This record gives sequence, C-alpha cells and structure tokens, in this order.
Amino acid sequence: MDWKPYISTDPQIMHGAVCFRGTRIPVSVVLGNLAAGEAPEHILDQHPSLRSEHMPAAIGYAADLARE
Repeated sequence: MDWKPYISTDPQIMHGAVCFRGTRIPVSVVLGNLAAGEAPEHILDQHPSLRSEHMPAAIGYAADLARE
C-alpha cells in the first residue's frame, strides 16, 4: 500500500512526530497497538478521527522503514 497520502510529518504538529494526515495521532501509537495484539476495529473505536485505511498505511510505513 502507498502510505504517503495518509501519513505526514509537520514540525508544528506533535513536535514533528510522524502522524496520520489531518490528525494528531502518531503512527507509532497505532503500530504499538497492533503489535500488542489489538484488533484494528478496537483501535478505530478508540481513535474516532482514524479511518480504516490508516491501518494498512501504518503497516506499509513500518515495512518501508524496515527496508531502509
């Protein structure tokens, strides 16, 4: 998945943390929850500003980081 439309960094938002575009939710929060075994549906329920496409975007982002 091309994660770039869904993930960005801005020094004015969350001190430049990598976040989902249009939110203040760091990608690391979603990745940490997924790694802990949380269901994507539960993560979406806990963060109403997230959309279902953010889940595969987070995984794609992490995969690209692992390749570097």
